[in-house]
Order: sequence, then C-alpha cells, then structure tokens
Amino acid sequence: MPKKAEEWKDFSILAINPGSTSTKIGLFENDEQIWEEVVRHPYEEIAACRSMPEQKVMRRAHIERIFRERGEDLASLDAIVGRGGIVQPIDSGTYTINERMYEDLVGSAASLHASALGGLIAREMAASLGIPCYVVDPVVVDELDQSARLAGLPGVERRCVFHALNQKAVARRCAESMGMKYEDARFIVAHMGGGISVGAHRYGRVIDVNDALIGEGPFTPERTGSLPANAIIDLCFSGEYTKEEMITKLSKQGGMQAYLGTNDMRVCERMIKEGDEFAALVLESMGYQVSKEICSLLAVLEGRVDAIILTGGLAYSTRFTASIKQRVATIAPVKVYPGEDELKALAEGALRVLRGQEKALEYNV
Repeated sequence: MPKKAEEWKDFSILAINPGSTSTKIGLFENDEQIWEEVVRHPYEEIAACRSMPEQKVMRRAHIERIFRERGEDLASLDAIVGRGGIVQPIDSGTYTINERMYEDLVGSAASLHASALGGLIAREMAASLGIPCYVVDPVVVDELDQSARLAGLPGVERRCVFHALNQKAVARRCAESMGMKYEDARFIVAHMGGGISVGAHRYGRVIDVNDALIGEGPFTPERTGSLPANAIIDLCFSGEYTKEEMITKLSKQGGMQAYLGTNDMRVCERMIKEGDEFAALVLESMGYQVSKEICSLLAVLEGRVDAIILTGGLAYSTRFTASIKQRVATIAPVKVYPGEDELKALAEGALRVLRGQEKALEYNV
C-alpha cells in the first residue's frame, strides 16, 4: 500500500518530561533524537514557587534558554508533547491538550505531581507557535478489567496510577523484537524506579496493575507499597502524624529510604560490597516482593505469558534483576530494558498522530 503524504514528511518534535527536581527535554526528527538536555532545579529555585503550577514559568524559561543557546528556532517545531499529569482516568493513547485537560492539569489533584507541568508548558508554548500539542499515556491510563476494581469494601475502589508511558513503550518494543504486534501479545511488565508498577498487558491493554503511588505493590526505593492494614490504622490514629505527614511517610519516606537512609540503588549496592548484610536483605526483599507481584499476574493472564519485561532505573542493577529472574524465569522469557526512555516514548506517540497512523484522542471526561 502506498504511503500517505504525512508518512513521507519529516516532523520536528519537542518532548518535555518534568520531574520533581529536574526537567528533561529532547528534540526529535521523526523518531530520531537529535539532542537531550536535563535541567537540574536547586531546592531554592523550586521553593521560590508557591505551587506546582507556578513552576511552569520558571521551567519554560529554561527550555527557551536552551533553544537559544543551541541556536535552535522554536518556530521550526511541528509539535510539542509533554508528560501527562494526574487528570481523570482515560484510555491509553495520544491526547490533544484541550481546554478541559488544561483546566484539570492546574487542578488540585494534578498539581500534586510535577508531570502535570509537561502538559501545561506544552500547551502554552504550542499556542504561541500555532502548532499542535499532546500528552501520551499519562499516569492515569485506566484499562482495568472490572473484576480488578473491587477492593473488598463498598465505596473503596482500586485506582489506576502507574508508569503507563514507559510500560506501554517497552511493551511495544519487546513485541516488535519478538516479531509480534503489541495488540497480539500477553506481557507482564515491571517498571522499577522510585516507584514500582507491575502490569498485566493483554492484547494492547493493561488489565491489572498495582497503584504505584501509594498503598499497593512492592516496597520501592522510597515508597512502602502494601502494608498490614491494622498497623496503618494504628499509626493514623496514634495522634503522632497528620494526614499529610502520613501520605509523605508512605509515598516518599518508606521502603529502602526508611530502612537504609538512601533511595539510591548504587549506594545500597556499595553498602552490600562493604559487607552490610542488612542492605543485602533489603535489596533481596524488594526483589522478592516484585517477584510476588509478577507471579500474581500469572493468574490474571490465565497462565499464558509471552514475556516478562523488567524496565526502569533499577533494571540497571544486575544484582537486583538477577534476584527477580531466579524466581520468575520458569514462567516466561525475561527481557530487560533498563532505564525509562520516556522522551522517546512521548515523541513516538506524537509522531504516530502526525503521520496519520493514529487519531489524536479528545479529553472529554
């Protein structure tokens, strides 16, 4: 079949991925990365902004400065794509950042996480340039089967907050490497970074996954994961902590950070090399919990899994991935994709729309 005109054209795409203390940007020509920059934001710079949405002016100024220093022309861009924030639950895909999404990105829920800034900055910069802007597979992609939603108490439903962008991107790449289409594959994907999410991918949809932000799954370098409910109830009613302090304790001060005083796997491994047996136990226990989460999804996929995929920053640790492989390798082949190539995943999502391979979705929830 002849290619459409859009498929022959070259597209220049700016991808923006804000983190809590950094902003990553990348310039792409089609799906090829031309360059990448990471801006590290000192505590004082972040603290000078009273809220997350207020950071967009500061971060946008850095992006525009980088373009000037590189001698690049913003007017040459064909599209801008940003990391999506905690908006309303939506299907997977590439979304136009319309007015409704923009309003939700500055809302109270989305403003809790820096990912919202990707959409906000993309929308404002694109509007000034007269070009399209998108988000791709934000953290609230929700494709859960109905049987996965009930938590056991009326009024309390499981929610879907996970590393959708990277999970979907590596699943597509893995499927291609195996000579399959993602929409025909059955994968278990473990994204392992500051947060850990383990998802069951069945024919292009993530039908079950743990809440990677707070309250479910393995403990992580800085999050507690699932905890005994009675102990949490006791802590909440002890009078020692406010609600906000408990949320911080579970989402930023738990896991490896609580046990070892660091959320850096490299520091943990250095401690192990120096003979720290407790550090070795913490690493082994985290791998054990990830393995349990993977094995629980074997039932979700009716025992048929084409591959188990390990990805995210922790996948650079061969010691950590080995602790998982020894427990799950009999289930299915284990594929390792270290890191979180999220800028590329953002650009690829935008490119599929620009080339007419997918239709941009509208956020109307």
